[in-house]
Amino acid sequence: MKASATARRLAAALGMAAAAATRAADPWPALRIDAAQTTLSGLSSGGYMAVQLHVAYSGTFARGVGVVAGGPFHCAEGQLRHATGRCLDDGIGAPVETLQATARRYEQQGTIDPLGHLARSRVYVFTGANDLVVRQPLGRDLARWYAAFVPAAQIRTRFDVPAEHGMVTDDHGNACAVRGGAFIQNCGVDLAGEMLAWLLAPGGAVAALSPRAEGALQGRWLAPDQREFIGAGRGMGPQARLYVPRACDVPAAGGGAGGGAGGAGPPCRLHVVLHGCGQSLDDIGETYVRHTGYPRWAETNRIVLLFPQTGREALNSCWDWWGYTGPDYAQRSGAQMAAIKGMADRLAGAAVQGCVRALNATHVLAGRAAGWLGRVVARGSGVDLGWPWQRSALAAPTAGHFVRGAC
Repeated sequence: MKASATARRLAAALGMAAAAATRAADPWPALRIDAAQTTLSGLSSGGYMAVQLHVAYSGTFARGVGVVAGGPFHCAEGQLRHATGRCLDDGIGAPVETLQATARRYEQQGTIDPLGHLARSRVYVFTGANDLVVRQPLGRDLARWYAAFVPAAQIRTRFDVPAEHGMVTDDHGNACAVRGGAFIQNCGVDLAGEMLAWLLAPGGAVAALSPRAEGALQGRWLAPDQREFIGAGRGMGPQARLYVPRACDVPAAGGGAGGGAGGAGPPCRLHVVLHGCGQSLDDIGETYVRHTGYPRWAETNRIVLLFPQTGREALNSCWDWWGYTGPDYAQRSGAQMAAIKGMADRLAGAAVQGCVRALNATHVLAGRAAGWLGRVVARGSGVDLGWPWQRSALAAPTAGHFVRGAC
């Protein structure tokens, strides 16, 4: 009887995940976002990915980053053996100085933004005291890596919570020291609130934010299509998830309708949240996006939340922080990197770079696209544009990486 009940719960969970992953896509909304206030955070592989995005696109994410159970930039150096060894802490440790030098070399080569942007950032680093997957020395290595570029007063670390590997909350998930399931631990700590406060609030104190919402949220959950920004075979799923608080649900100047009844006021802020391995929509449905604490703070503090998603092609639903999409995985031209950057730009209404609407054949001749089995795909992103005689609008969020645009 017990086994049967467990099987029924598992089947129901898988059914909910499949339903969540296949809902009809929504259009990307045009919102009033203060691009200078854009931040991001991530857990585990999402933590490593958040670091990559923060460093490579430090001009976009200059406000700051929160990292849960992650390590230094480029820790794996393109090697799976490092990703599964020293970057989880097998006793060897990460070569912090070498990885700092790699970032400086990329800066000189122009493949990441100037590292000077990082001096304006706040950085929050968390690793659970009982984390046996990404152990605490990696979190300390991450803080040491950032210390070369970010003033010490702008880096906050927390290593005292007796949590296993996962995202920590104060009211949802496993017991604090239990790993597994959706990898969410109830430790009596509102980690999402702490990170958002450090990144966005005056003085970095939770008390400086408006109190989080309790009860039903009033904003909209959207399922925008990621395939405008990245093609098949690059480890990302078809949809992201987006939470738009009611106060933010107004159109940007000259943009499309927001669809809600928000009010006037200052522009809202964008926070990008990156799940860990095994936490995508295909794996656990919307559990991670709805139950890790972010939306309740977003609701009352004018924060739009973007939850990009990996897909079935990604190993264990992990983000690419060791090179499975190519050797440039940690640079601006990395497929997943440029896709997430493009999504953030779309939401923030950033000026579209080099947007051109033309026949697909013309895009091929101009080097913006390539032919493949008769079809045409955008260079860099691999987005399928259709047949050569069809028309597409292409923009470049980063040099050599083209995505569908809105010229």
